[in-house]
Amino acid sequence: MATSASSKLNKAVKQQYMDLPQGDKVQAMYIWIDGTGEGIRCKTRTLDSEPKTIEDLPEWNFDGSSTYQSEGSNSDMYLIPAAMFRDPFRKDPNKLVLCEVLKYNRKPAETNLRCTCKKVMSMVENSHPWFGMEQEYTLLGTDGHPFGWPSNGFPGPQGPYYCGVGADKAYGRDIVESHYRACLYAGIQICGTNAEVMPAQWEFQVGPCEGINMGDHLWIARFILHRVCEDFGVVVSFDPKPISGNWNGAGCHTNFSTKEMRDEGGLKVIEEAIERLGKRHRYHIRAYDPKGGLDNARRLTGHHETSNIDEFSAGVANRGASIRIPRSVGQDKKGYFEDRRPSANCDPYIVTEALVRTCLLKEEGEEPTDYSK
Repeated sequence: MATSASSKLNKAVKQQYMDLPQGDKVQAMYIWIDGTGEGIRCKTRTLDSEPKTIEDLPEWNFDGSSTYQSEGSNSDMYLIPAAMFRDPFRKDPNKLVLCEVLKYNRKPAETNLRCTCKKVMSMVENSHPWFGMEQEYTLLGTDGHPFGWPSNGFPGPQGPYYCGVGADKAYGRDIVESHYRACLYAGIQICGTNAEVMPAQWEFQVGPCEGINMGDHLWIARFILHRVCEDFGVVVSFDPKPISGNWNGAGCHTNFSTKEMRDEGGLKVIEEAIERLGKRHRYHIRAYDPKGGLDNARRLTGHHETSNIDEFSAGVANRGASIRIPRSVGQDKKGYFEDRRPSANCDPYIVTEALVRTCLLKEEGEEPTDYSK
């Protein structure tokens, strides 16, 4: 099992330094999404006092030519603090700061999808859109081989691993437990976790979060997972189909509801929303992975609990459909629905924005409406 060299450093020695008092100073780790739309970057600065609100945090900058975000001749990019969390690695009073990225001209960077999402969410705030996202991921060694799998060959077929218990069924639970507790400390709305169908594959759930908070909380939960895996010397992959063949892929099923859907008789509103989604399937497929549907094409095959990428479908308790209405929702005639199409490496900002555009703003057609004019 290939693990990183850093994980083999003496953690007890490090802890001696982490236990030192830091006076009145505060370490703020600024976190942002790089030019790939998937990678996360971070760097730390010292503040003179503990920030209480996002307004207490200064803007900062970084070299965009090293993050696939600008030319070397004009490389300064701006970091605009957007959301703040407790730091589970350095502990209080230190902070994790999620940032938006602006270009030299103060316009959003191409992979800053938060900016438009926030605008769209502000247009529908009276509907109180709630989201819950189920983030699947795969643990890998530093050589790219799935964690715990035999070095030459494969583990036994899928069946005993989903929600499994035991050393021969659950691969990497220490990482899952560490991540869960770190998210709770940070203030993430993490609401559950479980082992998934493929060995070394897991899932955590974040929500319910309203509006823009969904994307903020999921991105920071991903950052924390990367950092936890770094400490253990392994790699986390959000690839939607990390292992080809007869193995489950990884998605980010997205649960969605509005106040109208949650009220009595809300099932009718849910059905109307699903009808609109069916007419806009191609737009959503393009929005649901960073490569405009190419990543998801490897996963959405109609097999392994997925729908076919070219066809829209919906059904009660049907995990092979594009949209699943939970059985309890069908019985209660109100609640939420689950969009099973988003890939594990999706950007939650554009996924939640797309759902609001189609279901609440009632947009139609292949392209999103431009509301900046």
